[in-house]
Amino acid sequence: QTKCGSIQGDDVCLVLFQISRKDFHGFKNLFHRFLQVKGPSVDWPKINRPPEESIQPYEKIKTKGLPDNITASLNKLAVVKLNGGLGTSMGCKGPKSLISVRNENTFLDLTVQQIEHLNKTYNASVPLVLMNSFNTDEDTKKILQKYKHHRVNIHTFNQSRYPRINKESLLPVAKNMGMSGDNAEAWYPPGHGDIYASFYNSGLLDKLIAEGKEYIFVSNIDNLGATVDLFILQHLMSQPEDKRCEFIMEVTDKTRADVKGGTLIQYKDHLRLLEIAQVPKAHVDEFKSVTKFKIFNTNNLWISLPAIKRLQDKNAMDLEIIVNPKTLDGGLNVIQLETAVGAAIKSFNNAMGVNVPRSRFLPVKTSSDLLLVMSNLYSMDAGSLTMSEKREFPTTPHVKLGSSFTKVHDFLARFESIPDMLELDHLTVSGDVTFGKNVSLKGTVIIIANHGDRIDIPAGAMLENKIVSGNLRILDH
Repeated sequence: QTKCGSIQGDDVCLVLFQISRKDFHGFKNLFHRFLQVKGPSVDWPKINRPPEESIQPYEKIKTKGLPDNITASLNKLAVVKLNGGLGTSMGCKGPKSLISVRNENTFLDLTVQQIEHLNKTYNASVPLVLMNSFNTDEDTKKILQKYKHHRVNIHTFNQSRYPRINKESLLPVAKNMGMSGDNAEAWYPPGHGDIYASFYNSGLLDKLIAEGKEYIFVSNIDNLGATVDLFILQHLMSQPEDKRCEFIMEVTDKTRADVKGGTLIQYKDHLRLLEIAQVPKAHVDEFKSVTKFKIFNTNNLWISLPAIKRLQDKNAMDLEIIVNPKTLDGGLNVIQLETAVGAAIKSFNNAMGVNVPRSRFLPVKTSSDLLLVMSNLYSMDAGSLTMSEKREFPTTPHVKLGSSFTKVHDFLARFESIPDMLELDHLTVSGDVTFGKNVSLKGTVIIIANHGDRIDIPAGAMLENKIVSGNLRILDH
């Protein structure tokens, strides 16, 4: 509900009305499809493993080498970061992309540094595009002022705003179009699958095509491994015109930690993304199996811009609906209808997967992930994190920090400095535990402070294959 008094106000109202109308149209289509779909979206017996040639090993892509003119290829690329999420799960207010993750640099800082380095090194003009949501747009735009003198053009567009639905009545819980008070909880951004319609509706898709851009590289802004890969870009650019690959999904080998990640399957002669939410209950354990489904989607995607335009013009992208149940603060059960960006793979021509090294999947979802990327396991160069050469194994340690570490503020207060973790395999910490300066952790370390106890790991301590429990207080004197 916007009050319009001036001419300028009327213009703002008109823009808001047009955006709301497009959002409503998109939601109406999604809701109608939701009502029509009966039963699971996949017929389990028809699922097959993808053919060998449809998922290429990264090493094979790499053997093609790089073109003589890398600049020309880069000038046909734009980088899109999914920036709709808040940092609430890590106890932070505002956009998750503004959390400091390394040497006071935020996710957004690191992204800008990476692309600026690319542009300077190859004298290219790769732009950065941020897909914001109504939750992150205002705060993100304020912070973008600081990058004005960096060598990277930054564009933003907003994903849609859809109404949450009462689970029982299937009616919207919103009272009006406003975002304040009780109504704030009535709206949600409908998942990253909304990128195609929002990008198209914003006019930015046409603008980039007019500038000669052919592909976008899309990834989550909290995945610090998702940097522009010149070998994958070259693979796309070197395809013959009639066999142009319109969609590449980067996948990587599944570990026990990734059992819920979406996977690629062959279904009705198409490559298709299968998410855990689409799996019939009886087959969830089978889906989680590391032997049957060996790879999972990193959500690093390379997508043809003209193909997005063609499919959007024809309204030909049929993304599976993910029904996400939520409970509002007042206890009301609602559902939000979402789609996933990778689900569009079945709609594109000559789509394929590339099985990339695990290093291209480095998401920071929890404080346990944050501990890894802040530690000496990684070194940073021009915004990119690479695993230290001093670590003997290329895999990251398995870290589980308890609830006392969940919020970033509490997490930081418990470490006087980040421990040396170069030789660490496994770390579990539970309860009221603090770490002094220059602590070294090796092998398997388990630290458990029971309720009412506190453990202070003293400065300079070296714990190797140790279990620490009980009470340990280090008092200043």
